[in-house]
Amino acid sequence: MTTHDILVSAKKASRIIAQLDSDGKNAAIEKMAAALEKHTKDILEANALDVRNAEGKISQVMIDRLSLTEERILSMSKGMREVEALPDPVGRVLRSGVRQDGLKISKVSVPMGLIAIIYESRPNVTSDAAVLALKSGNACVLRCGKEAYLSSKAVVDALREGLESAGLPKEIISLVEDTTRQSANDLMTANGLVDLLIPRGGAGLISACVRNATVPCIQTGTGICHVYIDKYADLDKAVRIVENAKTSRPSVCNAEEVCVVHSAVAEKFLPMLKEALVDRRAEKGLTPVEFRCDDRAYAIIGGKKAGSTDFDTEFLDYILAVKVVDSVEEAIDHIEKHSTGHSDAIVTEDKNAAKLFTSGVDSAAVYVNASTRFTDGGEFGLGCEMGISTQKLHARGPMGLEELTTYKYIIEGKGNIR
Repeated sequence: MTTHDILVSAKKASRIIAQLDSDGKNAAIEKMAAALEKHTKDILEANALDVRNAEGKISQVMIDRLSLTEERILSMSKGMREVEALPDPVGRVLRSGVRQDGLKISKVSVPMGLIAIIYESRPNVTSDAAVLALKSGNACVLRCGKEAYLSSKAVVDALREGLESAGLPKEIISLVEDTTRQSANDLMTANGLVDLLIPRGGAGLISACVRNATVPCIQTGTGICHVYIDKYADLDKAVRIVENAKTSRPSVCNAEEVCVVHSAVAEKFLPMLKEALVDRRAEKGLTPVEFRCDDRAYAIIGGKKAGSTDFDTEFLDYILAVKVVDSVEEAIDHIEKHSTGHSDAIVTEDKNAAKLFTSGVDSAAVYVNASTRFTDGGEFGLGCEMGISTQKLHARGPMGLEELTTYKYIIEGKGNIR
């Protein structure tokens, strides 16, 4: 089917899912999760082909993003059931009032309609997007990167089997067959069909969607995340936080890309960080982190000198840019110039410094003494997420069920005329 044909069928299905009550949606999600587990072997076989085809073409950390295991598939179905257990976001009365003439005006949450999601090499996004769309009363059209197509198709096939066993049209969840740029352009310009476009991937994909989309588009994803080590930081705590933020999964958008260190603690902290992220990791046979340092950090720990773009790069790899500053204010200024507005953190035991940082840093998630890796729908109690919005209008931060709804006004009268 052409992308246009898929969109037309999905738009028709969106009207059906919008009318489904909470029990019906939850029953469908349960059957979809069960079908996902049932077809684990098929999904793993398809994923093995994707991984084999991608070897040597993308980095090892990106291969990790692409790869599925039984454990990851179980995590996907678990995330679906967590969404199933959440309150239905549709039909909530957000505000209601009665005028003097008896006219009742209610603001009520309703589904968006048809949501299109363009994403790259993470097949787990397929089930996350599908379950969030369905629970919020929307149909979805998914367009994955070519590296993940076989995996995503196997996941969608399983989810559609679950939908049909629940008596619902399979077109509620659709996967675009064309993985060329043309299909992405088709989604970006599908006026009258797509009610919301969500790009989830690297800076190139997101900027292309924001620049070219004629349908409503949410800016998501790119994460140049900072951790600032204040002069009043507990340095052992700081090492643990940076190690987690950088190395636990460097290929994701909430991983740390820049470490900013106060000059008062740089001489002590940076060697501690090098020991943890370079020396100890090398001893354990793990990939050591490569530092890209400004002049002051380079004088303390060496590494590589930061180039002109290193503080503006989402590495998605075992690379960390390092900068030394002389104050909280200077750290905030640096973050303002280079952050993508995703997630930024301060490590400090000083409440005044923490307050200054949280009020001065204008990002979707601002942390005090915690890793940026918590910026995630599951960790925030949303079950899973459609993406991390780095803009301010409509949605900001992890996009869960509420962010996939809009509202309408329902006005009830008794023959009122104006």
